[in-house]
Amino acid sequence: MNDLRNQPESYWKERLTPEQYKVCRQKGTERAFTGALYNNHEKGMYTCVACGQTLFSSDTKFESGTGWPSFDDPINREHVELHEDNSFFMKRTEVLCKNCGSHLGHLFNDGPRETTGMRYCINSAALQFQPQEDNK
Repeated sequence: MNDLRNQPESYWKERLTPEQYKVCRQKGTERAFTGALYNNHEKGMYTCVACGQTLFSSDTKFESGTGWPSFDDPINREHVELHEDNSFFMKRTEVLCKNCGSHLGHLFNDGPRETTGMRYCINSAALQFQPQEDNK
């Protein structure tokens, strides 16, 4: 597999839309309630838009009221990387795709208490949705 974490920015600019590039490579944030996936209720998997790494299942998605897709746990914690983020005079935990280093969003400890208690607040622009195929 190619080492995606060391690709030049030109590589990402060719493959991502301007919004995806801003979020994933420049650590941007889409405006609340504007992302294509924040209100998605279909069954399936959410993957990294930049590299295709499987990140979250619809089974862990919940309504947080924040305007961004929110999950209580990744599909595999080895697929994400967490970093301290002290930007904008706040102390937060940044969530990155471990495969390609793309910025996904942030992690907060105000998720559903009946599960993990965590809220992975993820930008729609950083995700691709793969619908679950019905087994009929």
